[in-house]
Amino acid sequence: MSKRNPTYDFKWCPGCGDFGVKRAIEGALVERSGTLSEPIENSVIVAGIGCSGNLVHLQEGPQPFGIHGIHGRTLPIAYGLKSSRPDLNVLIVSGDGDFLSIGAEHIGPQAKRNLDVTVVVMDNGVYGLTKGQASPTTELETVTTTTPYGKLDDPMSPLETYLAAGVGWLASSMSTQVKPLQAMILEAMAHPGFSIVHVQSPCTSYNDTYAALKGNAKEGIEPMAFPVPDDHDSSDLESAYRLARNGRIPIGMLYQRPDSIPAQERLRTARQSAGAQQKTVDELLSAMVI
Repeated sequence: MSKRNPTYDFKWCPGCGDFGVKRAIEGALVERSGTLSEPIENSVIVAGIGCSGNLVHLQEGPQPFGIHGIHGRTLPIAYGLKSSRPDLNVLIVSGDGDFLSIGAEHIGPQAKRNLDVTVVVMDNGVYGLTKGQASPTTELETVTTTTPYGKLDDPMSPLETYLAAGVGWLASSMSTQVKPLQAMILEAMAHPGFSIVHVQSPCTSYNDTYAALKGNAKEGIEPMAFPVPDDHDSSDLESAYRLARNGRIPIGMLYQRPDSIPAQERLRTARQSAGAQQKTVDELLSAMVI
């Protein structure tokens, strides 16, 4: 529920990490709009299906445009949007189930095109909206309604997956760190190309990992999350891989390709080199007439 949408029927459980992500996105969009003296309507949020998808309806304050799409298809929708309106700032919000399961096949192609969009992935390790089924990031042997004998497949390593797919800007964060997350999203939106901010956003109902992420020094429990070292070179892909394969969860900037040319700039240069002219819709349809 929100002040702007007082009757919208949705369920986010108390303490859900997505509340922190929502605040960070709101802050980043407002800050970007003010810095660039650009109306917030120049930004569009594309959402998938799942708890994360509700975020598109719940923005407080100035409103960006929003599209609540279909399951796992945030990137194709964003691709069409950015291709037709390259002047818009396109932000994708998705969950580990939506983006890394049915949506995973789209990551590689858009990374290789270097589509100029920012993706914020809220990873809670389950399908929270549909009552806690196993997702790609659910741990091995975890018992859920869809894995009554325990999950039989190894959990996906999202950060490794993104790097292997060719994502040129990658950062990792936590939903509890709202201000740093806001700054991270703002930086990602400024990057000319495909950027992903992967957020640990625990599900308090079906997979509450807050304690594990934070750790407990008194009980000798090492936190799963750790800050990216200050001396990490984010332009070094191999160094980014080492962090991603650490076995724990690095928090901070992992990788930024130093020579990023976004998809729309590649297309513009190719058209100029070929001397090609953009055809109108009528011309394209006429070419298909038998």
